[in-house]
Amino acid sequence: MTNQQFIDDKTLVMGIVRQEQAALAELYDRYASVLYAIAFKILESVQDAEEVVLDVFCQVWQTAKRDNLSQKQVDAWLFRLTRRQALERLQRLSRPEAKKVKTFPRERIHLQQRTSIDAPQEDIVIRSRRDRAIAALQQIPEAHRQILELSYYQGLTHAEIAAQMGLPVETIKTQVRQGLIELHRLLDSP
Repeated sequence: MTNQQFIDDKTLVMGIVRQEQAALAELYDRYASVLYAIAFKILESVQDAEEVVLDVFCQVWQTAKRDNLSQKQVDAWLFRLTRRQALERLQRLSRPEAKKVKTFPRERIHLQQRTSIDAPQEDIVIRSRRDRAIAALQQIPEAHRQILELSYYQGLTHAEIAAQMGLPVETIKTQVRQGLIELHRLLDSP
């Protein structure tokens, strides 16, 4: 794969389906830092986050043939795989600190920025999506944001969030639903 021209994500995945290592390397270069940031936010461990990213790309290599990506965005697929892998690792580790209620101050909502002179088009697309997601998270009400972070980054269930926040489960479910609706509205608006 050449870095001189922009190759879209689905084309790279089709290369991976054909077992082209260069396609996997290009996809890795494009997304590893963002996926690492997601895994690190969940696990708060450099080693565990690095292992999750490697596991995700191993899974991509092994399952790209089976996963029908024609109707999916590749980046969203990678983000889901990363989140799932990180939460599974968090459960396996069963660290006591994994269940502590933590929120992430808005100033900590920074996904690592890649700098790539060779592929400015992909950097623009990724940076634009990241900036829109950060802006949307900053615009939703604090209570919704906090509950979504506990659910997404720490993998807590509605019942666990309710117990730790001292709120009824129905309230948590309502706030999750309202927060997701608001995020979708913000992300879908031009």
